Amino acid sequence: MSDPAARPLRPSATGGITATLVVCLGCAQIVSWGTMHYLVSVFGPAIQAELGWSAGFVHGGFSCALAVMGLSSVWVGRRIDRHGGRAPMMAGCALGAAGCVTLAAAHHGAVYYMGWVLLGLGMRLALYDAAFAALAHLGGPASRQAMSQVTLFGGLSSTIFWPLGQWLGQEWGWRSALAVYALLLLASSLLYLALPRGHGPDTAGTAPGRDAPDRPAVRADVLLYGCIATLALFIQTGMSAHLPGILRGLGWTPGMAVSLSALFGIGQVAGRVGIAAMGRRARTLTVNLLPCLLLCLCFAAALAAGATLPGALAFTLLYGAGNGMATIMRGAIPLALFDARNYGRIVGGVLRPAFMLSAAAPVCFALVIGHVGHAGLLAAALSMAAAQLAAALLLRHRHQDSPS
Repeated sequence: MSDPAARPLRPSATGGITATLVVCLGCAQIVSWGTMHYLVSVFGPAIQAELGWSAGFVHGGFSCALAVMGLSSVWVGRRIDRHGGRAPMMAGCALGAAGCVTLAAAHHGAVYYMGWVLLGLGMRLALYDAAFAALAHLGGPASRQAMSQVTLFGGLSSTIFWPLGQWLGQEWGWRSALAVYALLLLASSLLYLALPRGHGPDTAGTAPGRDAPDRPAVRADVLLYGCIATLALFIQTGMSAHLPGILRGLGWTPGMAVSLSALFGIGQVAGRVGIAAMGRRARTLTVNLLPCLLLCLCFAAALAAGATLPGALAFTLLYGAGNGMATIMRGAIPLALFDARNYGRIVGGVLRPAFMLSAAAPVCFALVIGHVGHAGLLAAALSMAAAQLAAALLLRHRHQDSPS
């Protein structure tokens, strides 16, 4: 019997989500994540060296972008609820390209931060959460499989763009490399033409009324989901900006640190393949325990043996797998708990504080490293992962009799 995760998506089962649409969204996510979200981890040191700015100031630009993502989160979610994902996601790529060009031209801090404002709005319009909202309107609860398949592509973005960005920066300089990034974003925006105009058919199988904010049970679910999403985003954004540096801090050479960092993407894909292979058979809130556990294990492995090759491999691969799974769960949990017809509004509201808090992650990680070193940072990350696992266990316990 064939793997259900490998079967083509049929409109009759998923509200019009076809295999072509999944491939187009997935390829666009590779470019969007690689050119926008991972930008500072690749070019941050070169920007700092040329312009003489501190690491905190340079990484603060990424934090500014994350704050913009939080401020615009509800607005973006409502637009996708009303109009679908096609136009917003294409606009996100265009804004991201404008942000890359602005950064490439920056010689002053104000211009630099203006570029990150554009990138922040572009990321909120073009990354996974926007894609998940668009898919939720097309397929309802059945869209979890499509979300998993889209993230299989996106998981390769760091594996492709960390080495590519490093090569472009070495050969042409970081300013020209960002111009190339802008062109790639504009080209990838055409892939979103695969999305239908509007938000597609009304989703079936939703749970009307479950998103009523005045219901105590729903408020508790929102709180727990928000805790899980916030901790996952905080860890993800901090690690995205510092993963190669953390590996260097564990004793690896810069070249080896980049090579090990690239394994993060392999781990992401492996984790997402695992979830995709489960299809819709596994209960969402039970599956959510796995990425939380893997994140705990990866930081424990780094603390115990990160200076050895087996320890470093375990750290990067387990972190990639846990992070990759957590991204899918951030999109799938609301489908199990709330009404998919209001997916964008609900998730946008929950992610607003999550993005705002995670905006501080790159700077917080840098400050922690400066005060207690890389081992101290890894211990703090382990504590956050443990808190995330506790919230996931409590959410699963609350719905232990649910089929979700």
